[in-house]
Amino acid sequence: MASSGLAYPDRFYAAAAYAGFGAGGATSSGAISRFQNDVALLLYGLYQQATVGPCSVPKPRAWNPVEQSKWTSWHGLGSMPSAEAMRLFVKILEEEDPGWYSRVPEFNPEPVVDIEMHKPKEDPKVVPLSTNETSIPEPKTISENRSSVETQDKVVILEGLSSVSADEEWTPLTVSGHHPKPRYEHGATVVQDKMYIFGGNHNGRYLSDLQVLDLKSLTWSKIDAKLQAGPSDSSKTAQFSCAGHSLISWGNKIFSVAGHTKDPSENITVKEFDPHTCTWSIVKTYGKPPVSRGGQSVTLVGTTLVLFGGEDAKRRLLNDLHILDLETMTWDDVDAIGTPPSPRSDHVAACHADRYLLIFGGGSHATCFNDLHALDLQTMEWSRPKQQGLTPSPRAGHAAATVGENWYIAGGGNNKSGVSETLVLNMLTLTWSVVSTIEGRVPLASEGMTLVHSSYNGDNYLISFGGYNGKYSNEVFALKLSLKSDLQSKTKGHASDSTSRVLEPEVDLSHDGKIREIAMDSADSTLKNRNDDASEHLLVLKAEKEELEATLNREQLQTIQLKEEIAEAEARNADLTKELQTVRGQLAAEQSRCFKLEVDVAELRQKLQSMDALEREVELLRRQKAASEQAALEANQRQSSGGMWGWLVGTPPDKSQS
Repeated sequence: MASSGLAYPDRFYAAAAYAGFGAGGATSSGAISRFQNDVALLLYGLYQQATVGPCSVPKPRAWNPVEQSKWTSWHGLGSMPSAEAMRLFVKILEEEDPGWYSRVPEFNPEPVVDIEMHKPKEDPKVVPLSTNETSIPEPKTISENRSSVETQDKVVILEGLSSVSADEEWTPLTVSGHHPKPRYEHGATVVQDKMYIFGGNHNGRYLSDLQVLDLKSLTWSKIDAKLQAGPSDSSKTAQFSCAGHSLISWGNKIFSVAGHTKDPSENITVKEFDPHTCTWSIVKTYGKPPVSRGGQSVTLVGTTLVLFGGEDAKRRLLNDLHILDLETMTWDDVDAIGTPPSPRSDHVAACHADRYLLIFGGGSHATCFNDLHALDLQTMEWSRPKQQGLTPSPRAGHAAATVGENWYIAGGGNNKSGVSETLVLNMLTLTWSVVSTIEGRVPLASEGMTLVHSSYNGDNYLISFGGYNGKYSNEVFALKLSLKSDLQSKTKGHASDSTSRVLEPEVDLSHDGKIREIAMDSADSTLKNRNDDASEHLLVLKAEKEELEATLNREQLQTIQLKEEIAEAEARNADLTKELQTVRGQLAAEQSRCFKLEVDVAELRQKLQSMDALEREVELLRRQKAASEQAALEANQRQSSGGMWGWLVGTPPDKSQS
């Protein structure tokens, strides 16, 4: 950093002199003419906050737009401490003019305000910090224009994360202390400016150590955590070896949820770590706990933890959804509607507006994903939201952290190589963009790394640790997020007058560095144009409202018509159902009659068969009768012939026939 050799507040006074600010906020240099109007207003507000304190002057009259804008910039900083305002002033200047310090002549600090330390029997005097001092430890009264405000300055540390000078560029951090063993698939979270690292995987072995990195001093230390148990076991060291778990901070507590272990249990185990007592404890939960797994996502939503997906001990991929109430420690198995994400592990999840759960990426046993899913936690319905901007490449094993409306995603792999770009998704507009791209085989292009967010002296940082890209890593990297946009949004958010958000007066900066006011006619015309624009915008909104109301009326009319048609269709359906039932009854009766007829026909057939047999018997009897008659006739004829011839020959007649 260009001005790292100068301590505060001298560093601030040098920056203020370069920017052209003198006593009372007036300018005495032409340097400030190079800045944009919004930057100049920010610098003015920060200068006033640093030298005078929080704004206590009344709001200027509405007809003076320049003074009103300057007052809004100062007033919007609220109760920001003087030391923080000094530091932010220098940060803004370095963003706009990185080489400013090299163009500053040898600087001899000349205080523009009197700073009276609260010590008895001492004269008011300026107490500048020497180059070896890093903080302003005591309260002070800042006096100017017969007004005083009592403030408590923040500690200003010129080392630690403040050594990361470049915005949105990954920077390796120089840390001290005993470095943790290289690892991946560990858990990480931040509690009170300390990053806690727990567990992980190294060469296939599950780790159980708990390490902490002080983000102020960038010093590693190991915590010999104890297991909370009975009095006899109070000195027992906790040994929880796991990887692929989730580490979540809630208040001053840290929860470790799920994860792969050497001897997996049937269901998920929840462990709690107390940083104050340095003790682990097994949390007793109620309800039906999820099956044991690793590689899941666990997201803090209010007072609940939302768990999705992962891979169980049998390497079965999951896409189930469970919610743990942290107040009652009760699990709830959720059956959401809609199409859920496919079974996966090593994905990331985030919560937006305490209502929507976003799921991105992850992998199966054969492929990696780049899809984005959203779950409405009120209706419990899955959806695939429409995205804008670039299309992210597929990845698994990546890490993510949320900062406001932005969801930052780094690392991961795609079965071929590590992913080199750091992405950000604006969760409000669902727009993807690239924050930073790295080159080469570095730990940031790794799987199983962790990413956490930390605020330090008003700046937002992303901090990564560990990972595996063919080599296990224990390096720490930091990325400082852009400062100016955050400060502008903060200033706008503190503005109390709504007209100040509509009115954006123009500021002209002269060559001699003095901020001059715009002519009144220009200000009046600007204000009039703003009002005209606002009126036109209001008319457009009214027209859109009327159009929407007309559309709503048409939709309601169509809904009523559809309801009537549905009622008619249901009535017709009821009539047809009755007719169908009648036809079914008639058909059943006909079927019964046909069955009876078939029985009668069968009986008639049997009778016909019996008659045929009788006819054959009668015919046989007839034939027998005819044969008998014929035989009798022939016998009679023979008898008649024998009698005559016997008479002729003298044969006596048969006595038996006489």
